[in-house]
Amino acid sequence: MLQLLLLLQQGEPAAEGARQATPFDINTALVWWTFVIFLILLAILWRWGWPQILQSVEERERRIQKLVDDAEKANAEAQRLLDEHKKQIAAARNEAQEILAKAKTVSQKERETLLAKAREEYDALLTRARKDIEAEKEKAILALRREAVELSIAAASRVIEANLDTDANRRLVTEFLEGLAKTEQSR
Repeated sequence: MLQLLLLLQQGEPAAEGARQATPFDINTALVWWTFVIFLILLAILWRWGWPQILQSVEERERRIQKLVDDAEKANAEAQRLLDEHKKQIAAARNEAQEILAKAKTVSQKERETLLAKAREEYDALLTRARKDIEAEKEKAILALRREAVELSIAAASRVIEANLDTDANRRLVTEFLEGLAKTEQSR
Protein backbone atom coordinates (compact mmCIF):
# COMPACT_ATOMS: atom_id res chain seq x y z
CA MET A 1 0.00 0.00 0.00
CA LEU A 2 2.77 2.28 0.79
CA GLN A 3 4.15 1.76 -2.66
CA LEU A 4 0.83 2.64 -4.12
CA LEU A 5 0.82 5.89 -2.22
CA LEU A 6 4.28 6.69 -3.44
CA LEU A 7 3.27 6.07 -7.01
CA LEU A 8 0.24 8.23 -6.66
CA GLN A 9 2.26 10.94 -5.13
CA GLN A 10 4.68 10.96 -7.97
CA GLY A 11 1.71 11.12 -10.31
CA GLU A 12 2.28 11.82 -13.92
CA PRO A 13 5.70 12.77 -15.05
CA ALA A 14 6.07 16.48 -15.19
CA ALA A 15 6.00 18.01 -18.56
CA GLU A 16 8.76 20.18 -19.56
CA GLY A 17 6.97 23.37 -19.22
CA ALA A 18 4.68 22.38 -16.41
CA ARG A 19 4.69 24.10 -13.18
CA GLN A 20 6.12 22.58 -10.06
CA ALA A 21 3.87 21.26 -7.25
CA THR A 22 3.58 23.30 -4.05
CA PRO A 23 2.48 22.15 -0.62
CA PHE A 24 -0.81 23.99 -1.13
CA ASP A 25 -1.78 22.05 -4.25
CA ILE A 26 -4.50 19.45 -3.80
CA ASN A 27 -3.88 16.03 -5.29
CA THR A 28 -7.33 14.44 -5.54
CA ALA A 29 -6.02 10.94 -6.20
CA LEU A 30 -3.89 11.12 -3.07
CA VAL A 31 -6.89 12.36 -1.05
CA TRP A 32 -9.05 9.56 -2.43
CA TRP A 33 -6.53 6.79 -1.63
CA THR A 34 -5.81 8.27 1.81
CA PHE A 35 -9.53 8.20 2.56
CA VAL A 36 -9.83 4.57 1.39
CA ILE A 37 -6.85 3.46 3.47
CA PHE A 38 -8.26 5.34 6.48
CA LEU A 39 -11.58 3.51 6.11
CA ILE A 40 -9.80 0.13 5.82
CA LEU A 41 -7.69 0.86 8.92
CA LEU A 42 -10.78 2.10 10.75
CA ALA A 43 -12.63 -1.13 9.93
CA ILE A 44 -9.67 -3.27 11.05
CA LEU A 45 -9.31 -1.29 14.29
CA TRP A 46 -13.10 -1.34 14.80
CA ARG A 47 -13.21 -5.09 14.42
CA TRP A 48 -10.08 -6.15 16.38
CA GLY A 49 -8.45 -3.16 18.05
CA TRP A 50 -11.39 -1.25 19.50
CA PRO A 51 -12.71 -4.15 21.64
CA GLN A 52 -9.22 -4.68 23.07
CA ILE A 53 -8.86 -0.99 23.85
CA LEU A 54 -12.33 -0.88 25.43
CA GLN A 55 -11.60 -4.02 27.44
CA SER A 56 -8.33 -2.52 28.72
CA VAL A 57 -10.04 0.75 29.61
CA GLU A 58 -12.94 -1.04 31.35
CA GLU A 59 -10.53 -3.29 33.24
CA ARG A 60 -8.50 -0.28 34.32
CA GLU A 61 -11.71 1.49 35.35
CA ARG A 62 -12.76 -1.55 37.41
CA ARG A 63 -9.33 -1.67 39.11
CA ILE A 64 -9.50 2.05 39.88
CA GLN A 65 -13.07 1.68 41.19
CA LYS A 66 -11.99 -1.30 43.32
CA LEU A 67 -9.07 0.72 44.70
CA VAL A 68 -11.41 3.64 45.44
CA ASP A 69 -13.88 1.29 47.15
CA ASP A 70 -11.09 -0.35 49.13
CA ALA A 71 -9.77 3.07 50.12
CA GLU A 72 -13.26 4.14 51.23
CA LYS A 73 -13.66 0.91 53.21
CA ALA A 74 -10.22 1.40 54.78
CA ASN A 75 -11.09 5.01 55.57
CA ALA A 76 -14.41 3.98 57.11
CA GLU A 77 -12.67 1.24 59.13
CA ALA A 78 -10.00 3.70 60.26
CA GLN A 79 -12.70 6.19 61.25
CA ARG A 80 -14.57 3.46 63.13
CA LEU A 81 -11.37 2.40 64.90
CA LEU A 82 -10.59 6.03 65.71
CA ASP A 83 -14.06 6.54 67.17
CA GLU A 84 -13.74 3.30 69.13
CA HIS A 85 -10.31 4.36 70.37
CA LYS A 86 -11.70 7.74 71.42
CA LYS A 87 -14.53 6.00 73.28
CA GLN A 88 -12.04 3.71 75.02
CA ILE A 89 -9.89 6.67 76.00
CA ALA A 90 -12.95 8.51 77.32
CA ALA A 91 -14.04 5.40 79.23
CA ALA A 92 -10.53 4.99 80.66
CA ARG A 93 -10.49 8.64 81.72
CA ASN A 94 -13.90 8.28 83.35
CA GLU A 95 -12.76 5.14 85.11
CA ALA A 96 -9.59 6.88 86.28
CA GLN A 97 -11.67 9.80 87.57
CA GLU A 98 -13.96 7.38 89.40
CA ILE A 99 -10.98 5.58 90.92
CA LEU A 100 -9.49 8.90 92.01
CA ALA A 101 -12.81 10.01 93.48
CA LYS A 102 -13.15 6.72 95.34
CA ALA A 103 -9.56 6.96 96.56
CA LYS A 104 -10.17 10.51 97.78
CA THR A 105 -13.35 9.41 99.55
CA VAL A 106 -11.61 6.43 101.13
CA SER A 107 -8.62 8.55 102.16
CA GLN A 108 -10.93 11.22 103.61
CA LYS A 109 -12.82 8.58 105.59
CA GLU A 110 -9.54 7.02 106.72
CA ARG A 111 -8.28 10.44 107.73
CA GLU A 112 -11.45 11.14 109.69
CA THR A 113 -11.22 7.72 111.33
CA LEU A 114 -7.58 8.29 112.27
CA LEU A 115 -8.38 11.77 113.59
CA ALA A 116 -11.28 10.42 115.65
CA LYS A 117 -9.07 7.62 117.00
CA ALA A 118 -6.31 10.13 117.81
CA ARG A 119 -8.84 12.36 119.58
CA GLU A 120 -10.11 9.39 121.58
CA GLU A 121 -6.56 8.40 122.52
CA TYR A 122 -5.79 12.02 123.39
CA ASP A 123 -8.91 12.28 125.53
CA ALA A 124 -8.12 8.93 127.19
CA LEU A 125 -4.52 10.03 127.88
CA LEU A 126 -5.74 13.38 129.17
CA THR A 127 -8.30 11.71 131.42
CA ARG A 128 -5.74 9.21 132.67
CA ALA A 129 -3.21 12.01 133.25
CA ARG A 130 -5.81 14.02 135.18
CA LYS A 131 -6.65 10.97 137.26
CA ASP A 132 -2.93 10.33 137.88
CA ILE A 133 -2.39 13.98 138.79
CA GLU A 134 -5.41 13.91 141.09
CA ALA A 135 -4.18 10.69 142.72
CA GLU A 136 -0.67 12.12 143.13
CA LYS A 137 -2.19 15.31 144.52
CA GLU A 138 -4.19 13.28 147.03
CA LYS A 139 -1.06 11.31 147.95
CA ALA A 140 0.92 14.53 148.32
CA ILE A 141 -1.82 16.07 150.48
CA LEU A 142 -1.87 12.95 152.64
CA ALA A 143 1.91 12.98 152.86
CA LEU A 144 1.88 16.67 153.73
CA ARG A 145 -0.76 16.06 156.40
CA ARG A 146 1.29 13.23 157.87
CA GLU A 147 4.38 15.37 157.71
CA ALA A 148 2.54 18.32 159.26
CA VAL A 149 1.31 16.06 162.05
CA GLU A 150 4.81 14.70 162.59
CA LEU A 151 6.22 18.22 162.51
CA SER A 152 3.61 19.42 164.91
CA ILE A 153 4.30 16.52 167.19
CA ALA A 154 8.06 17.05 166.92
CA ALA A 155 7.70 20.76 167.48
CA ALA A 156 5.38 20.22 170.39
CA SER A 157 7.72 17.67 171.96
CA ARG A 158 10.64 20.09 171.70
CA VAL A 159 8.54 22.85 173.11
CA ILE A 160 7.51 20.67 175.98
CA GLU A 161 11.05 19.40 176.53
CA ALA A 162 12.54 22.80 176.53
CA ASN A 163 9.65 24.34 178.41
CA LEU A 164 10.81 27.76 177.57
CA ASP A 165 9.00 31.05 177.26
CA THR A 166 6.96 31.99 174.20
CA ASP A 167 9.84 33.77 172.48
CA ALA A 168 12.00 30.70 172.88
CA ASN A 169 9.11 28.54 171.55
CA ARG A 170 8.81 30.74 168.48
CA ARG A 171 12.51 30.66 167.86
CA LEU A 172 12.58 26.87 168.27
CA VAL A 173 9.69 26.35 165.77
CA THR A 174 11.28 28.77 163.31
CA GLU A 175 14.63 26.96 163.52
CA PHE A 176 12.90 23.61 163.12
CA LEU A 177 11.02 24.82 160.01
CA GLU A 178 14.20 26.26 158.52
CA GLY A 179 15.93 22.95 159.15
CA LEU A 180 13.10 21.17 157.34
CA ALA A 181 13.28 23.59 154.43
CA LYS A 182 17.02 22.93 154.13
CA THR A 183 16.49 19.15 154.17
CA GLU A 184 13.75 19.49 151.55
CA GLN A 185 16.05 21.54 149.30
CA SER A 186 18.84 19.01 149.62
CA ARG A 187 16.53 16.18 148.49
